[in-house]
Amino acid sequence: MSDFSKNNVDDLQKLLVDKRERLRVFRFGGAGSRSRNVREGRTLRKEIAQILTELRARDMTAQAGIASEKKTA
Repeated sequence: MSDFSKNNVDDLQKLLVDKRERLRVFRFGGAGSRSRNVREGRTLRKEIAQILTELRARDMTAQAGIASEKKTA
């Protein structure tokens, strides 16, 4: 399992774009002309979800920090 918490936001965004493109190619590339690893699609979807979850968690943490600064100010 990849640990996406070690990457910064820019790296996560680039990784997300790359994984989404790989998933698109997996879905539509070849159109069944070659045998493919079906587990790859599942793995890509899970990794995309993990990246999105990490980005959302960071966003929520940042918003909570801003909200607490407003309360103390």
